[in-house]
Amino acid sequence: MGVPLHPPRRYCAKMSFNYRLTGATALAAAILLAATTPSIAQTHEAPAAAVDRVLRVYNNNIENLVTNKADGSCIRISGQDHLTSILVDDNGKTGTSGVQAPDLLIVQQVRGIGQATAYADQLSAKFGYPAGAYKAIVAWDDPEPWGGSHNCSQQALGDLKKKQTNGIIYNTRTLSLASGDISKYWSAGWLKPGTLYGEDGAGCTLYKPPSNDDGGAYVHKWKRTSAIAARFTIRATGTTVFAATMHLPEQNGKNACAGAGYTGIANSGIHVGVDATSLLNASTIRVIGIDANRTNIAPTALGGFGMTGYGAKATMGSRKIDYLFVKGAVQPSSVDHTVSGTKSNHLALYGFIEF
Repeated sequence: MGVPLHPPRRYCAKMSFNYRLTGATALAAAILLAATTPSIAQTHEAPAAAVDRVLRVYNNNIENLVTNKADGSCIRISGQDHLTSILVDDNGKTGTSGVQAPDLLIVQQVRGIGQATAYADQLSAKFGYPAGAYKAIVAWDDPEPWGGSHNCSQQALGDLKKKQTNGIIYNTRTLSLASGDISKYWSAGWLKPGTLYGEDGAGCTLYKPPSNDDGGAYVHKWKRTSAIAARFTIRATGTTVFAATMHLPEQNGKNACAGAGYTGIANSGIHVGVDATSLLNASTIRVIGIDANRTNIAPTALGGFGMTGYGAKATMGSRKIDYLFVKGAVQPSSVDHTVSGTKSNHLALYGFIEF
């Protein structure tokens, strides 16, 4: 005879009380379990990753990673050391665990695509990413050398500064770039030494052949001031981001000059090329990094583009000649968006932009 499915009737009265207690306990346990235990569907879903809605942008003239000293000597800086000296956490401090991978590095004065790519790969390695996670675009892949010692008593270090161009390094993990969204280069304005100059820009011309330095040693010097821009897309949101890099000639310090008879936007010597302007107008966030070789450019100078300048401290010795203009919601900075420990003759500027 098999085991009965129910207890014999004579035990029912005695056991019904215990059964009710057990049922109530089971019900309470079931409610608690339902409240604290994910469903089967939930346990098979990947947890939703929090999107970091901050675009981290830096600007610096890296001086070919060769720093000039006051005594005439020069020091070569590694890419890793330079990066450690400019990347900051949300409090503007370098070298902390809070430093996060940047999205854009706008740089001036790199030797070409070779150095820019090597620098980008060092940035990838710094954050444990594979080579190629950061990519670079430059105005000139391999600019011709120009000049002499470049104020370095060690000629070998001076030689490292003879090739100069400007570039943008971007994080492919967070930003995408279409081939058609890179502008043609455009030239800075230039005043040939000894040329009479008028306040209306008379005597100013574009710095490119045939309006370039005389002599074989300097004939290609104009390439160091070629500007370039690109429009990126933030992968997580589809937000468009314009970025441009500029390096204006020394002559801009004394006389603002942006092209033929033109003193530039707000008499700053700054202008934006036609292709670049089209990309800028089609972008939500806008960033321009400049070594302008000129002081007293107002934060409102590029207000016509909806952009504001960040950082008021001196960036080279006692002078502020480097600028970061942004259209976007820039987080406040306790260090004035200026990184004092930068291992370059120019201090880096940064802006963390919420989107």
